[in-house]
Amino acid sequence: MVSVRLPDGSKREFENPVTVAQVAASIGSSLAKAAVVGKVDGRLVDTSYLIDKDVDLSIVTDRDADGVDVIRHSTAHLLAYAVKQLFPDAQVTIGPVIENGFYYDFSYKRPFTPEDLQAIEKRMQELARKNEPVTRRVVSRDEAVEYFKSLGEAYKAELVEAIPQDQEVSLYTSGGFTDLCRGPHVPSNGKLKVFKLMRVAGAYWRGDSKNEMLQRIYGTAWAKKEDQDAYLKMLEEAEKRDHRRLGRQLDLFHFQDEAPGLIFWHAKGWTIWQQVEQYMRRVYQENGYNEVKAPQILDRSLWEKSGHWENYKENMFTTESENRVYAVKPMNCPGHVQIYRSSLHSYRELPLRYGEFGQCHRNEPSGSLHGMMRVRGFTQDDGHIFCTEDQILGECVAFTELLKKVYKDFGFTDIIYKVATRPEKRVGSDEIWDKAEHALIESLERSGAEYEISPGDGAFYGPKIEYTLKDAIGRMWQCGTIQVDFSMPSRLGAEYVAEDNTRKTPVMIHRAILGSLERFIGILIENHAGAMPMWLAPVHAVVMNISDAQADYAGSVVQTLKNAGFRVESDLRNEKINYKIREHSVNKIPYMLVVGDKEKSANTVAVRARGGENLGVMAVDALIARMQSEISEKK
Repeated sequence: MVSVRLPDGSKREFENPVTVAQVAASIGSSLAKAAVVGKVDGRLVDTSYLIDKDVDLSIVTDRDADGVDVIRHSTAHLLAYAVKQLFPDAQVTIGPVIENGFYYDFSYKRPFTPEDLQAIEKRMQELARKNEPVTRRVVSRDEAVEYFKSLGEAYKAELVEAIPQDQEVSLYTSGGFTDLCRGPHVPSNGKLKVFKLMRVAGAYWRGDSKNEMLQRIYGTAWAKKEDQDAYLKMLEEAEKRDHRRLGRQLDLFHFQDEAPGLIFWHAKGWTIWQQVEQYMRRVYQENGYNEVKAPQILDRSLWEKSGHWENYKENMFTTESENRVYAVKPMNCPGHVQIYRSSLHSYRELPLRYGEFGQCHRNEPSGSLHGMMRVRGFTQDDGHIFCTEDQILGECVAFTELLKKVYKDFGFTDIIYKVATRPEKRVGSDEIWDKAEHALIESLERSGAEYEISPGDGAFYGPKIEYTLKDAIGRMWQCGTIQVDFSMPSRLGAEYVAEDNTRKTPVMIHRAILGSLERFIGILIENHAGAMPMWLAPVHAVVMNISDAQADYAGSVVQTLKNAGFRVESDLRNEKINYKIREHSVNKIPYMLVVGDKEKSANTVAVRARGGENLGVMAVDALIARMQSEISEKK
């Protein structure tokens, strides 16, 4: 007798072993038809999986996130199936699920063209309509190696050879195509109805630049066509908002090959940077942080003590001088510990909060660089709090509240919270971990925030909260974080004098609100499609004259607005006023001010707001009041 317990707590009993599909059919024909995979005792399995003992079972459909992931994974295999049919000489490598889709890497004698992608997608649709079953078989490692070698699939054979010899491997077959895979997969290709191939890119075999460059075909797959349509529309909107394109269009910054992963800031872009930095500096000052500055390069010995040399060396830029090896800092933490331990501290001084706009450099692979979102040189709004164990909760509560206020000021109110708890390998006692995890969770609960738990995803030195923003078109950006660290202060010799006059090691809380300022500004540009809110806009207003007769008056308006603290430009060119307005509208200037003879004589300006709204004629003082209100309200 086999007993199957379902998510609602009910049980179904069967005299003989039973498959997931049979259990689904026993519940109802509609569920059997909708089943994508099963989840047995928390593990995803094929619907053909045979249950021969008492288990907990969930039937996973395309309404579930796990079901959509399986659909995407199976669609990656369908892609490989179609490629092998159309291009028999192509070799298949790997094809994982990624966010919103999948990819598959191929080795082929020539580049795939856009026409090839159209043909491949058409063949995928034809194969899906055939609704061929997807079956699984388990073989020995050596048998799998010989099988793929017999097909001339050298990459697959190499993958299998890396598996320990005593392990078995699973192969999935659909029609005339067999692939190496752990699974699970959809029961048949007919489940794969909504997909689209997106683009081709280069990718090194196993991510190693010394290996062959493969061709990576990206695709997206969904349970419902309306979901895919919404996603494609979002991508179209994201293309319009691409910060790299807007950076050139609005004269904010640029990149060039001589400085890969580094930004050349133009005057207007640097103005945005300064507004963000000055705002965060006020946040430091108003919340008890001492702003500090640590060196850019530190001796190798310090990075060895902190553990970075052993675990992070390949991502660090290094240099030598007078027979000493130095590393350009990839993070600010060790430097802050040195500032802390430069003098002896009492428990009465704690918590001690340090903040730094710390410029860091990381040797990211060139293929991973992406505008301002992934760079080699960046600045963090980095902070470290040295405190006692009893102060962890209070600091975490205060930080979450502060972060919410900052995000709201920048226009983000939709925040996702995730708590990453203790991993299997960790330092510190369970008692301290209990206290730290409780503090993080309690800080979110006191803020009224809903949160997810990521079991085991904390760092070896402590748990953390990750704060993720949702932007104007629904994209997620993980920016802020707070981490409780029991390890680094001890490794680097940080101490304080406790109330009983003994020496103790402080807890170190790592925290960042924006994260990388470069990346956050890129997010802001895309969120606002380049039309920055008034307080961040590099130019608040441009004053335009209709004819030379108003040039002096236009200049006086500019000076009046500058004296009031605004960033203002003038456009006195001998061009038609409509031409000027169109040009500055493209540049997304918040206010366009037109002056003619009437405005000159009345000491007024004709005001157009960004977006084409005509606000009519206004006195200069009234305009100043309006603009000041927008800035103070962070509009």
